Amino acid sequence: MKFLFSALLFSAAMFAADDYPLTPDSLPQPNVPKGVVTKYILPPGKIYPGTPHTYQLYIPAKYDASKPTAFMIFLDGSGAAGGQHVPVVFDNLIAKGELPPMIGIFIDPGVMPPLSSQAMGRYNRIYEYDSLGGRYAQFLEEEMLPEVAKKYNLSKNPDDRAIAGVSTGAVGAFVAAWERPDMFHRVLSFIGTYVSLKGADSLPATIRRTEPKPIRFFLQDGSNDHLAAGQPYGTFYGGSWPLNNQVMYEAMEFAGYDAKLTIGTGAHDMKQGTAIMPEALRWLWRDYPKPITVGQPSAMGQPGWDPRGAPYGVIEPGKAWEQVGGIYKSVASPTGDKQGSVFFADPQANRIYKTTAGGKVAVFKDNSGGATALRFGADGMLYASQPTAARIVAYSASGAQKVVAQGVTANDMALTAKNDIYFVDTAHRSVGLLRAGSPKAVLFPLKDLLSPAVLTLSPDQAMLDVGDSQSRLSWSFQIGKDGAPINGEPFYRVDMPELSRDSHVAGATVDSIGQAYFATGLGIQFCEQNGRCAGILAKPEPLGALSGIAFGGPGLNWLYAAEGGKLFRREVKSKGVTAWAPVTPPRPPL
Repeated sequence: MKFLFSALLFSAAMFAADDYPLTPDSLPQPNVPKGVVTKYILPPGKIYPGTPHTYQLYIPAKYDASKPTAFMIFLDGSGAAGGQHVPVVFDNLIAKGELPPMIGIFIDPGVMPPLSSQAMGRYNRIYEYDSLGGRYAQFLEEEMLPEVAKKYNLSKNPDDRAIAGVSTGAVGAFVAAWERPDMFHRVLSFIGTYVSLKGADSLPATIRRTEPKPIRFFLQDGSNDHLAAGQPYGTFYGGSWPLNNQVMYEAMEFAGYDAKLTIGTGAHDMKQGTAIMPEALRWLWRDYPKPITVGQPSAMGQPGWDPRGAPYGVIEPGKAWEQVGGIYKSVASPTGDKQGSVFFADPQANRIYKTTAGGKVAVFKDNSGGATALRFGADGMLYASQPTAARIVAYSASGAQKVVAQGVTANDMALTAKNDIYFVDTAHRSVGLLRAGSPKAVLFPLKDLLSPAVLTLSPDQAMLDVGDSQSRLSWSFQIGKDGAPINGEPFYRVDMPELSRDSHVAGATVDSIGQAYFATGLGIQFCEQNGRCAGILAKPEPLGALSGIAFGGPGLNWLYAAEGGKLFRREVKSKGVTAWAPVTPPRPPL
């Protein structure tokens, strides 16, 4: 649903607010089985130390302990269970068959009690709900839900789980599902505080650039939310509530989400939200138990559609990550050979594996000396770093090993068409160059980088990109005539995990049009050739840590990712490049 900004501001100035009467679905009805609401206290835990949480449970009349039960969490639970009449709405809609018989979990924000009558306690609402990152979802997963599960049979299927919030609580609900789509697939947001308070104003841009997740969103706000006749542009330093809800919704539409926005004429209150609660719940749970899936944007492929820089410009709709092989002690530095086979290292097991285009995995080299940083050269040899021996080695197709250079610590490598080797030495904050046929490397200090960890060459091998694992900035260097990296700039800016000071860049590669891909703590971030980070592809497993990426397959159109002790791949629209066949990318967009 769209609305004009000018009309929104005009309605705010006029200060007209509709009356929002309750429908029968929000009122007790005769002959409708009633659920039971009980109050509890969750003692302080590790996530929010010293802070208990009060909560209420609604158990439907049709609860069946023998079956995993759907449930819905409401932040600011006392308000939802009380003035918003949610238990009554549940009774009525469950009786009609418009909601599954589900449990309601109504959680209040924590308040840390003071240590004396003269002291003030700590009120956690803003901290718990307004903060970005996965802390609140962790609290739900590790402390709240296990406590409820002691009493009731809760479903572990994210399609059976929803989360709702009001104002700052709406941000908390959104962030919990956003961080953990493996936990929640449905979000209900009333008068959401998506403004500049603790970072929620950044969410629309993040939604646009991130690979869509299987989540359904219902949003509501009022055109007079934080607006007044004397301050028609807003009464609060954080920004405009109604405009930012609109921007959130447009971002969801852009990314292809199943989303709905309802804008009324109310202020920052729950008059409209309470009145439309039954309608919102019906929409959120419609077609249940049909799973919520990821869909491409509705405008995709139509005239005017611009795929540049969007996740669906890289990924193929419906083609998700698939695991290759089994579980290994470690997986690092995938790399492809001339036939499209992908090799990867297991340094902890002292092995190198080979995976074919069909997905079969076999041991290529046993007793590899902890080899890592694998890269194929133009000569067809597989080059690797053996950090404990401080050397670079090369393997023939048969697995025969020869030493290429001694006294070299290479955390990552990139090879040119001439078989020159660039490597990054993280401990010495340097990039090294080992000329083909030379046993001695030249080091170039990188004094402006905190922790250079990975590197890759541009498709034409004219530039060297170096990723910094302790910074959001990764660098681009021109390669001089003598091979030295020169004219360096902090060219690429990746997004950072909210609860980390580091980007955790752990792999880099490029595609044929010059886009640079960085494996980071948030996922695989790809940046346009002009330096803008345009998209974030999902990690194969949400809580895993990436340790390498590469293009592979006969057509170089499979993206491989190492995560934990597993290797994954997915078919993509992009095409990789190889050391032995450099290509000139098109001119970057300006």
